[in-house]
Amino acid sequence: MAITYNNLYMDIRQIFRARDIEAATLEARELVCYASGKSREELSRDARLYVPREVEERTRELVARHLAGEPVAYLIGEWEFYGLPLDISESVLIPRTDTEVLAEQAIAYVKTLEKPRVLDLCAGSGCVGLAIASQAERSTVVLGEISEGAIRVCRQNIRRNGLTARVIAIQTDALAKPSVNLGEFDCIVCNPPYIPSGDIAGLDVSVRDYEPRLALDGGEDGLDFYRAVCDKWRQSLRTGGRLYFEVGIGQADDVLRLMRSVGFGDIQVIPDTGGIPRVVFGTLCESVF
Repeated sequence: MAITYNNLYMDIRQIFRARDIEAATLEARELVCYASGKSREELSRDARLYVPREVEERTRELVARHLAGEPVAYLIGEWEFYGLPLDISESVLIPRTDTEVLAEQAIAYVKTLEKPRVLDLCAGSGCVGLAIASQAERSTVVLGEISEGAIRVCRQNIRRNGLTARVIAIQTDALAKPSVNLGEFDCIVCNPPYIPSGDIAGLDVSVRDYEPRLALDGGEDGLDFYRAVCDKWRQSLRTGGRLYFEVGIGQADDVLRLMRSVGFGDIQVIPDTGGIPRVVFGTLCESVF
């Protein structure tokens, strides 16, 4: 039986809601748009039109894959972050709404500077650094990543958002000492791997089986990258510059102490929209050594 685009969308949304999928409305719309090759505006315009059989079959196949655990962002190959359209592949984490708190906090600071240099370390898709560059027009941004697949995604997103004049992507290891050739930055933002190694097996299937372990595994206690960045990357931050971290649940106090121990002051902890401490940032003071 023929079905309209609107009824197909409503049917899928109901299926997702019955499975307690939080973003049922968004994900149903994105899958129908992708399967039909329509933009959101075109889907709304054509809501009363009948769906070709092959489009409905393609949509139902995507729905089945999603219900089996595959994230929508990987199914459609893109996602949105801070208003920016981003290419997404299984080489990078899917940008989360919680991470917009990190971007928002850094943007507010960077916009107060004259010609700031910003480093987005453990950049993944480049979402945070690109958000900063898009909002702080005097900034130049370096996206630092160790994964070759993630570097490719970063470069695609730089081009997609028209930021090639002010943003570059480089391959670098956050756990290693940075090259002096990088120079100094006014701001470093970092959303590192922070899941304790032993907790990964218990993650939701959509994360455990699809998102890259390299971007999840923070070592035995989840703090390996925070230690390395605080210890090794301070030299790439000018005195008076700021370091911004996203942190996992229960990690904010540990990260605060790490930052304080290597010379950061004025440290603040910022909650996400759910009230969970999500961002820790501080200003680099004179060396304590």
